Amino acid sequence: VQLQAFGEGLVQAGGSRRLSCAAFGTGFRINAMEWYRQAPGKQRELIGKFTSSGSADYADSMKGRFTISGDNAKNTVYLQIIGAKPEDTAVYYCAADYMIYGVEIVAGWSWGQGTLVTVSS
Repeated sequence: VQLQAFGEGLVQAGGSRRLSCAAFGTGFRINAMEWYRQAPGKQRELIGKFTSSGSADYADSMKGRFTISGDNAKNTVYLQIIGAKPEDTAVYYCAADYMIYGVEIVAGWSWGQGTLVTVSS
C-alpha cells in the first residue's frame, strides 16, 4: 500500500490549509489513517487519526487546531489546519494502518512521503 499526500505550500499566519492523503494498492482494507508532523529540529508528533468507522480522534495537544476528515470509499484522509501559526511550519506526514487480504491476512503500516507546509508571519 502506497500513500500519496497533497497540499504542500505556503500559508499566511491565521489562514487555513487543507492537506489530503490517498492510499493506493490492491487487496487491502484501511483500519485507520493518521496524520503526523515534524517541525524543524523536533521529533515527529501525532496530530490525530480517522478510523474506518468514520470517527476522528486527536492528540490532546492538537485539539481545536486541526480538523481531520476522510472518505473511506476513496481511502483518502484530509487534514485542515485552522488558524495557522508560524510554529505549525513542519513536514506533515500521513500514515495508514491496514490489513492485506491475500492467501493470509497480514497487518501493514505505510508512511506517506511527507508534505511541507510553511506558515509565514
